[in-house]
Amino acid sequence: MSSVTTIPRGWQATDITDQKGKNFLITGGTSGLGKATAMELARAGAHVTITARNATKGAATVAEIASDRVDYKLLDLADLSSVRSFAKEFTTPIDTLILNAGVMATPFSLTKDNFETQFGTNHLGHFALAGLLQKQIKHRVVAVSSQAHRMSRIGNFTIEEMRNKAKGIGAYNPWSAYAYSKLANLLFIHELERRQMRHDWNIEAVAAHPGYADTNLIAGATVQDRAGAFANAIFAQSAERGALPTLCAATFPGLYGASYIGPDGFLEMRGFPKLTRAAAIAYDQRLAKDLWTISEELTGVTWG
Repeated sequence: MSSVTTIPRGWQATDITDQKGKNFLITGGTSGLGKATAMELARAGAHVTITARNATKGAATVAEIASDRVDYKLLDLADLSSVRSFAKEFTTPIDTLILNAGVMATPFSLTKDNFETQFGTNHLGHFALAGLLQKQIKHRVVAVSSQAHRMSRIGNFTIEEMRNKAKGIGAYNPWSAYAYSKLANLLFIHELERRQMRHDWNIEAVAAHPGYADTNLIAGATVQDRAGAFANAIFAQSAERGALPTLCAATFPGLYGASYIGPDGFLEMRGFPKLTRAAAIAYDQRLAKDLWTISEELTGVTWG
């Protein structure tokens, strides 16, 4: 590995290079990792647009961070009509698009477009958004995945089985569905990298995961699923620390395509950013190609 793609040990937000003149778009920036990411990018001089489902929360976040460098736009990733409206109205060039928003371990439900909610929000909404904004993206797309992707068991899935899972057909388990959506984030990034190389889209596709971060994302899970406040207090790092891999993925120069960045501590639960590897299934080219086909079919968004 060349020195260009070696992240220095102990890399932190103060190591972000000057981002003046650059535009970042972050989905889900009113709390948790997204808010922490927006805060540090604004501090580095960038202009940041965050998305929010609630106007009050969006305005409050902008006022808290830096109203001269941060703005918000309304977006509901679980509603493709909202995604399309957002993309139509958002005409600003984007240096880096950060696909951060998500839901975790929610009870079974369907989106407005009849997709399983976690898959529809965490993957399909982002797939459609990035595809509709493709021509505006000047540099990099970053998808925020999770170590939970390692729990996904879809290795022998046919394209029809993957389609059914996206539609919420069949048995449902909240954590299995979350794992599948986070695996989809990685399959998407790897397929995007392959396609951009073939078609010369000139977009760098990168992924990151926060480790075990103390954010409000887990609020959608049941009390039993949260594994207890004690474990959270012992193992979880702050949202500010959890955002470091995303910040590194979004700003570190010279990353190679399909880089995956996570914390460098024990089991990648906490620590400073490092280049890492996803589970082997995340590099399955057949699954990635099938997922892309399904995603275009279900969202009606075709890249190119």
